[in-house]
Amino acid sequence: MRIGVFTDSYLPYTSGVVTSITTFNEELRRLGHEVFVFAPKYHGYRDTDEGVFRFFSVPAPTNPDYALAVPVSPRLALTVGKLELDLVHAHSPFNLGWWGARCARRFDLPLVFTYHTLYDQYVHYVPLAGPLARDLAVRYSRRFCDRCDLVITPTRQVEALVSGYGVRAPVRVIPTGVRLERFQQRRAGWLRSTWGIPSDAKVCLFVGRLTREKNLDFLLRAFAMVKAMISEAVLVIVAGGPLEQELKQLAVDLGLELDRDVVFTGRLGYDDVVDAYFDADLFTFASVTETQGLVLVEAMAAGLPVVAVRAFGVSDMVEDGKSGVLVEPDLEQFALQVVGLLRDDSRRAAMAPVARARAESLSSRATAARLEHEYREVLARHRNRRGEPSARRRQDFMFLA
Repeated sequence: MRIGVFTDSYLPYTSGVVTSITTFNEELRRLGHEVFVFAPKYHGYRDTDEGVFRFFSVPAPTNPDYALAVPVSPRLALTVGKLELDLVHAHSPFNLGWWGARCARRFDLPLVFTYHTLYDQYVHYVPLAGPLARDLAVRYSRRFCDRCDLVITPTRQVEALVSGYGVRAPVRVIPTGVRLERFQQRRAGWLRSTWGIPSDAKVCLFVGRLTREKNLDFLLRAFAMVKAMISEAVLVIVAGGPLEQELKQLAVDLGLELDRDVVFTGRLGYDDVVDAYFDADLFTFASVTETQGLVLVEAMAAGLPVVAVRAFGVSDMVEDGKSGVLVEPDLEQFALQVVGLLRDDSRRAAMAPVARARAESLSSRATAARLEHEYREVLARHRNRRGEPSARRRQDFMFLA
């Protein structure tokens, strides 16, 4: 198959969406398919993979690290035609996802969409967003879904949410998998030696982005309570993002010392992140806006137990009481669960193989094979419909033109 991927988030930006796309692309190519990516352009960044086409973009006003594509490019429209794609896979209902949907309609290609994001929870990125913004985000994403031949969600909870919106398109659950081969033969003690963390410290780890939806103010406040009970506890935050200075100031205001009690590493390469997982004692996660929380699966692939706020997506990844602990969004309860696990070495050791087994069930090869199967089903249905009058296609024209 020749697959066109249209995404508003792509390298060099780091996020769960980007990791999902790059992971599936790598596995699909391994299965013999050709994948072409249409993504925003980042100044000074050069792609190492062939088949990546970039759109002119501008920095997002609320997150300068993120590029917003300007989906106007006659040359790239011609490129899509010459590529002779079999299928379009959109990873956003906006900008480039919208542009990909137009290409699918123009060239009579099936359209697949992955519902990566709880869009109503991200309206704070829209300047001057009014009180109706959440409702509009839901209504828009529902309309986009109904123009698709297939909607993919990463968890059953998101599948239920999307179905609850009234989406009529077929919906399938396919989580993003983890490349398990990258979790072998790690550098022991790398995190502690690199950042000067004592060998006897109890390390809590977070990996993600320094953005509002990650709920990091909650995590810092909870960790301040943990620190009061376990003096050797250290919180390591592997992330970059627009809230870095604000969060560092919050840590100081909470009486935590930077680089001793709380370590902000900034962004790290993937291999370094994997080493960080292996050198931590516990993965701590407070986000309440995840559709999957891929970092949870990565942590478990390293045998790292999890303490996380019970929320969308997270509950499908973490088996409460087995591979980790899920907690209601209560600071004191979260801190007590972290303290309980940090003090109980045998319980953490018992959780480690369960966590690894859960991650192994979500290997990138297994989930890519499921995606490949759904692609073939979509193509077969599309071929059966070809040539028939389609009211949906006429609606697409009105919606996307």
